[in-house]
Amino acid sequence: MTADQHIDIQNIPQLTREDFVSDQMVKWCPGCGDHAILKSMEKVFPQMGVRKEDFVVVSGIGCSSRFPYYMNTYGIHGIHGRAAAIASGVKIANPNLSVWMITGDGDSMAIGGNHFIHVVRRNIDINILLFNNKIYGLTKGQYSPTTPKGSITKTSPQGSFEEPFNPGELIIGAQGKFYARVVDTNPKMMTDILVESAKHKGTSVVEILQNCVIFNNKVHNLVTAKETKDDNQLILEAGKPMIYGADRNKGIILKGTRLETVVIGENGITEADLLVHDPANPDPGIHVMLSKMQVPEFPMALGIIRAVETDTYEDLMTNSISFAKQNSPIKCVDDLLMSGSTWEI
Repeated sequence: MTADQHIDIQNIPQLTREDFVSDQMVKWCPGCGDHAILKSMEKVFPQMGVRKEDFVVVSGIGCSSRFPYYMNTYGIHGIHGRAAAIASGVKIANPNLSVWMITGDGDSMAIGGNHFIHVVRRNIDINILLFNNKIYGLTKGQYSPTTPKGSITKTSPQGSFEEPFNPGELIIGAQGKFYARVVDTNPKMMTDILVESAKHKGTSVVEILQNCVIFNNKVHNLVTAKETKDDNQLILEAGKPMIYGADRNKGIILKGTRLETVVIGENGITEADLLVHDPANPDPGIHVMLSKMQVPEFPMALGIIRAVETDTYEDLMTNSISFAKQNSPIKCVDDLLMSGSTWEI
């Protein structure tokens, strides 16, 4: 936001969750993880100090992409895979808007893969919620780009033989500066992380491990189930050692070029030996390794994995336009038409 575009926060009315609750019937299946995400979003928007009319929710196609109907804001339900292109245009046209892109693992990384990697690469200041249920839910259970290899689905009856995308690895590899991961069973943590993602200046991507109760039920169960989650979730906090486990006695160390799990107190390991999380480190090496950790060998890394500040696309674009206006000898269309080799007949 430039100085002349500054909005006086003092004049923004205090908003509540009820201001963002839609009058539309929510048509997700009972028990779908999308319900928890919607409730979290209704709590996030009032905390942002943004006028209600300055929110825009953009989606593509899929169960997740019903979202614009279910938020009482401006919204665009786009076509399959094109949410990133639409959201980019909205933000560049009016940088004052708070733009939220809602997408699924199929919508963003299959037909929308090209748009997705480029919105991340360009670092346009939009907030992306990536619902990852590792299946195509709306079209009834086909395998998606994140479906685990070997999974039996409607379109892989003998087991999928494709290598799946790891969203975090893809995002960071595309020069992503903010990547976080949460689970749909922890709405408080989800709300907190979404607030932090909104504060980040640039493209933020929050991957939400979301359960599809009909076509891929309990796909994240090792990470989310009450009986196993403590030993399978590593909650990352900036500046703190990577400790996890039901007894808080396990941790992550860097041994050579690999991460390893250890037990504090065994083999001389102390808390001082553990990795300390630094999401702001420009070097993505550790962030990629954290994003790739999978159960049961490792706990799943949750929270803000990467958060690096840098210039945004729209700021650089605005500066480029200002520079051209100040330095170009061409000030209007007449100047352009009369420039170069011209003659009269």
